[in-house]
Amino acid sequence: MPHRYAERHREQRPPLRFGSALRECLSRGYRAADLRADLAAGLVVGIVALPLAMALAIAAGVPPQHGLYTAIVGGAVIALLGGSRHSVSGPTAAFVVVLAPIAARLGIAGLLLATMLAGLILLGMGALRMGRLIQFIPHPVTTGFTAGIAVVIATLQIPDALGLRLLGRPEHYHDRVAAMVAAFPGARLPEALFAAGTLLVLLLWPRVTRRVPAPLAAMALAGVAAWLLASSAPSLAVDTIGTRFSGIPRTPPAFVLPWTLAGPDGTVHPFDLDLLRGLFGPAVAIALLGAIESLLCAVVADGMGGSRHDPDGELLAQGAGNLLAPLFGGIAATGAIARTATNVRAGARSPLAAAFHAAFVLAAVLLLAPLLDWLPMASLAALLLVVAWNMSEVRHFAHILRVAPRSDIAVLLTCFGLTVLFDMVVAVSVGVVLAALMFMRRMADIAHVDLAQGGSHAHPDVPDDVVVYEIAGPLFFGAAEKAVTALQRSQSRARAVILDLEDVPAMDVTGLVALESALARLQAAGVFVVLAGARRQPEHVLRRAGIQPVPGRLALCPDMQAAAALVRRPEPPASPASPAPAPEARSPAQ
Repeated sequence: MPHRYAERHREQRPPLRFGSALRECLSRGYRAADLRADLAAGLVVGIVALPLAMALAIAAGVPPQHGLYTAIVGGAVIALLGGSRHSVSGPTAAFVVVLAPIAARLGIAGLLLATMLAGLILLGMGALRMGRLIQFIPHPVTTGFTAGIAVVIATLQIPDALGLRLLGRPEHYHDRVAAMVAAFPGARLPEALFAAGTLLVLLLWPRVTRRVPAPLAAMALAGVAAWLLASSAPSLAVDTIGTRFSGIPRTPPAFVLPWTLAGPDGTVHPFDLDLLRGLFGPAVAIALLGAIESLLCAVVADGMGGSRHDPDGELLAQGAGNLLAPLFGGIAATGAIARTATNVRAGARSPLAAAFHAAFVLAAVLLLAPLLDWLPMASLAALLLVVAWNMSEVRHFAHILRVAPRSDIAVLLTCFGLTVLFDMVVAVSVGVVLAALMFMRRMADIAHVDLAQGGSHAHPDVPDDVVVYEIAGPLFFGAAEKAVTALQRSQSRARAVILDLEDVPAMDVTGLVALESALARLQAAGVFVVLAGARRQPEHVLRRAGIQPVPGRLALCPDMQAAAALVRRPEPPASPASPAPAPEARSPAQ
């Protein structure tokens, strides 16, 4: 009798190596037309990435050049070594909530060290082939913390958008909000007008033309307006990159050892175990968020470009990029969905397009640094407000609240609230555990035992004095007790009991102990027990536990047909699968 559930065949995995996407593209032939397409796409993506990289670095609490260095070094390394043909990596908005507290506490030195630790963790995840495991993080968890991150990012932009001067750098969300409220009387009209004007351009420009990216148009207009205002009315001049950070260095990224840099207090923190222990938690958060974002980005790229990514190779590349970028001043990098979508729409053919985007950002640093100094802080804040809005997916969030089960809504709101009030590490940890508990509860509800009397319509070949228990669902620690408890109520008049295990796909040690306990009680009552139709995994667990046929007491049959034939005999013999006597089934005490 065939099983009702087909056994899944393991998918053949590609070999573990760096640069699998680039190797594949080059092996199929790379022509001059492909090079021209990649150059054009890299130019477009570089234009979009330039202001974003600076804005995201500022939001994370470090000077803007560190965002540019991330796009240059991290973007190039990940593109050339990655497993996705079209993904573009660099600083992303999702990292802001993790990086900002580190920068406030330990400065750029702590930020670079945490990123390097995250790179090592990502390399380990790739080497252990954990790329497929990311898909097991529940959707309400990712949606919840993503929306929470969007709220935090939007909140962080309010001071620059309104020209507020905060006292200190509050680390926690409620402290930031309190500081903003206290500083609100000092809001400046010029900054608010620049932020509002930039928002209008960003929102309306795509309706005019898509040939010129909206961020480029908005930032160019804002920079010109800031220069004109500073020249004609210095008292109304707005804060710019040049005035806030003394400009962007007109030099390429230089090699640096992060542990030699000074913290916010001007002192160099000793590079010891205590420092690494304090950075380990944030590094895990950076690695986990980077893995999720990069693999989601690769999935989006596959859907848009018709390609197929190598998840383990992508994790290896993300690890290498985050390990190397801090040595040149770069902060955490991961796949950026918006820049990747722009890359695909611009006609990218290979990972070289993402590498060319990094080269364009480098050229802009070397050639356009004086012009970039005029970008207003309020306009960069407006750009990140748009990013936060797109990231929040408000409609999707509201849709889940309307249609999802209550348990999923609880997970969604819990992750959202914890991300805003605490941080992403707490949100993801609690969210995954909560979702797992909800899942176990559902599986426990699914697992059940149905009683059928011999001679009934369901089992006409089974004698009347034989009881059949059909066990359905996984016998794991959340459901075993409920499913097996019914076996303890077997009628005393039953000569034999058949346990139909065909619909039990899996069994853990708790299910095994519960089953052993039920078998011991039935055998102590003199009832002959037949285990029928055990599938591969449960059968393996039973065999390792030493549960073997015992003449007159316990038999193992491959299916219900063989079990029915066995119990029709007046004196049940040993199972035909193993005629030799074997020890009795163990009780839980054994």
